[in-house]
Amino acid sequence: MELISGTGQPADVTIYPVFEDSEGEPAGLTLREGMGGRGAVHWFYGRHGEQDILVVGLGSRDKFGMEALREAAGGAGREIRKASLRTASIDGTALRDIFGEGEWPEQAAVAWVEGWLLGTYVFDKYTSRHKKGQVDWIRIESDSERSYAEAAWLGRARAEAVALARDLCNEAPNDLHPASFVQRIKTVFAGRNVKLHVYQGEELKQRQMNGLLAVGSGSKHPPAMVEIEYFGDSNAPHLALIGKGITFDMGGMNLKVARDLSDARFDMGGAAAVIGAMDLLTRLEVKARITALIPIAENVPDGDAILPSHVIRYPNGLSVQVVNTDAEGRLILADAILHAARNGAERIIDIATLTGAVGHALGLRVAGIWGDAGFAEQLMRIGSKNGDPIWRLPLVDEDEELLGSPYADLANLASSPYGGANMAALFLRRFVPSKARWCHIDMANTSQVPADRGYKAAGATGYGVRLLADFVTEQANSGNGGTAE
Repeated sequence: MELISGTGQPADVTIYPVFEDSEGEPAGLTLREGMGGRGAVHWFYGRHGEQDILVVGLGSRDKFGMEALREAAGGAGREIRKASLRTASIDGTALRDIFGEGEWPEQAAVAWVEGWLLGTYVFDKYTSRHKKGQVDWIRIESDSERSYAEAAWLGRARAEAVALARDLCNEAPNDLHPASFVQRIKTVFAGRNVKLHVYQGEELKQRQMNGLLAVGSGSKHPPAMVEIEYFGDSNAPHLALIGKGITFDMGGMNLKVARDLSDARFDMGGAAAVIGAMDLLTRLEVKARITALIPIAENVPDGDAILPSHVIRYPNGLSVQVVNTDAEGRLILADAILHAARNGAERIIDIATLTGAVGHALGLRVAGIWGDAGFAEQLMRIGSKNGDPIWRLPLVDEDEELLGSPYADLANLASSPYGGANMAALFLRRFVPSKARWCHIDMANTSQVPADRGYKAAGATGYGVRLLADFVTEQANSGNGGTAE
């Protein structure tokens, strides 16, 4: 899909982005109440060869930002794709209403392309239905011939990184298990400026990655720890990005029970977020030093699976009683955090589909974050603008006693049914070195959506890709490598 400027041959459809309070009659059409609502789309079909018109809502003028533009682009793209139209133009009058001039700011062009491509994303690998193509070009109607090529490239790169994460999460578990996941990661980063190493089998034992070995013991597909080192700037502070990669979570011996457990394949959403972020960061050649760590396992019951009351010993001296095998994510993240510390990481961010409790606290649109206050504030600010919203939750020191066990130093599940997401964060904190700046992100509630919405397609959202990539980029561009502002 090409983004161009100026005037030229008529397009198949003209897009009119409008606010709730937009007045006038674009192309002679009378806007009715609700047409400017955020995410609204309305067709006006041309007669006798006349051009079709699509009105897309931007919502409130006072609350307008790039996220509203991404949503409008996603909705417009999906509608036009369904109609099998190949060319589109964006009305110049509407642009002046939005931006005060006939040209788009660079960030708006990036947002439009990003939203359009993500809104038209379809995971159709396994369907026999007819596959519809993308539009050939979209023209921004204006008096100039300004090139949007660079903005369009960036918007496409961002969208493709998110789409990569979506693809990984949406995959069927018979095609994405620990062994094939490792191969997919190798394929993504082949030829990139990274050093990739996979810890498996005896090497996991030698490095005492005992949480990963225990969680993966019930599967015929052995677990692995994937390490991706990127040295965009060897002198930059060493950041570890850790993503939970449970390719399917049946709960282990604490078997999940439900009518449909298909969503258990989304339990590697944190790993997908890290992979997508690394894909984007390496494409942009961001000046940063990053080690991505992706612990991968399949949590299924079997004769060799860990049992409730199993005790895991970690190389930092802590022992953990596994009181519930369905609280497995924190067990493999602990391995990754300890490995990051051994590698000398000064900053650690882990991201995981960890608890259902985070959704009870924050709903289904906003992820939770715990840990370093400066990093958390920076990530909250970034997420409020780029479409990956996040909110800081507390670490209450006194609640650590609820993770006690009479048989080990810790239990992997708190004795209280309340504050489960906070308890998981407190558990992870026990494995973080005292001198490291650390944040934990629980994205279990934001990893998927049930239906098309804005630029999100039913299924995996790709949450976290832009959040992590924009955080790293901002840190690199700040020149100080450490402050939140």
